[in-house]
Amino acid sequence: MNKFFSLTDTFSQLVEKYPEAMDFLVANGFEQFKDKRLFDTMGKTIRIDMALKSKKINPELFEERLAAFLEKDSAMDISLAESKKDAAGDVLIEGVLPCPIRIPLLEGIKEWIDDQNAKNDYKIAYELQSANLGLDWVVDKVKTGDADKVSDVLLSAGFELFFDKNLMGHFMDEGVFETYLEEMNKDFCNDRIDLRDPKKRYAIMGVVPAVFLINKGVLGDRKVPETWADILSEEFEDSVALPMNDLDLFNALVINIYKEFGSEGIKNLARSYKKNLHPAQMVKAKGKSKDAPAVSIIPYFFTQMLMGASDLEAIWPKDGALLSPIFMITKKAKQDKIKPFIDFFMSEKIGTLFSASGKFPSTNPNVDNHLDENQTFKWIGWDFIHNNDVGGLVRQCEKEFNDAIMDL
Repeated sequence: MNKFFSLTDTFSQLVEKYPEAMDFLVANGFEQFKDKRLFDTMGKTIRIDMALKSKKINPELFEERLAAFLEKDSAMDISLAESKKDAAGDVLIEGVLPCPIRIPLLEGIKEWIDDQNAKNDYKIAYELQSANLGLDWVVDKVKTGDADKVSDVLLSAGFELFFDKNLMGHFMDEGVFETYLEEMNKDFCNDRIDLRDPKKRYAIMGVVPAVFLINKGVLGDRKVPETWADILSEEFEDSVALPMNDLDLFNALVINIYKEFGSEGIKNLARSYKKNLHPAQMVKAKGKSKDAPAVSIIPYFFTQMLMGASDLEAIWPKDGALLSPIFMITKKAKQDKIKPFIDFFMSEKIGTLFSASGKFPSTNPNVDNHLDENQTFKWIGWDFIHNNDVGGLVRQCEKEFNDAIMDL
């Protein structure tokens, strides 16, 4: 028996008390709970022990691992609650982190911040939630239009918040935030790509690459798609699973397709769309089932789950894995207090956690991302970002995609 939950609890009782438990459930056999509507329906009636029995999951081991997970997160939440009591003038760090590496990153961050708070005359507070929970709590502060209410350091994946003219736009135009990386990992600074922002507003800590997962049993006689243009062809109509539950990755997908292929590309993407699956579900959608997609667009991280499956094959696109960046922005006025955090978070130690633990390649120049020269990236580029209302374009692309779905 542990101090957090009972195996006779329902999933809703567990998650209502410990929202962070959802990360563990999704990563440990209950990926279907990524669908909020499904969880709201099933979670109230299904007991944990009965679900474990049906899935043939060892209940003792599951309980031990979940309790250990909650123990770590609980300690961090207590630290956070205490730090938030600090007086005005403290440095506040907020944002989201990729779910698979959030816990090891938080462990490293907590240790560093505790050390900083012990030796400085100011305190650092932080709240770094799982990316799947979204950024609504940060957006509410941004919508006030008051820079003093916005965090001093913001971390976010994707293009939704930082590049929306109606949200962060005026803060960026007024020079409230300034962040720059001079040195960059060779995987992201070469003759094909440069992730250093020439306007020195944004820093990119790492990336979430997206690749193709091929279901050979469903693909049939069709040629294996090798490029992003291939999956937009008529040959793959009603055949491609898209990461629509992963909003950051989906937004990166539509904005890249729009940049290269225009509105026609968005319509073709809608034509290719098969169904909306969580990446873990895509990996498990084997065989020739009519419900299984021939191609799934998934984060590179989830290819680790293949474990030698003969009917599934991961393909790194020849024109580059889709790149969804993990951004950091920092307030210019507090650079003296913020710089130590930037140095730490962009360090080789944190970069190694990004790259090795989660298959999220790091931009730190000293980290080996274990990529070969053919594993390149598809990136919309800083010129496109700075010359367009990217947030507005993302909304436009989503509307065009949804309209095209309705017309099919």
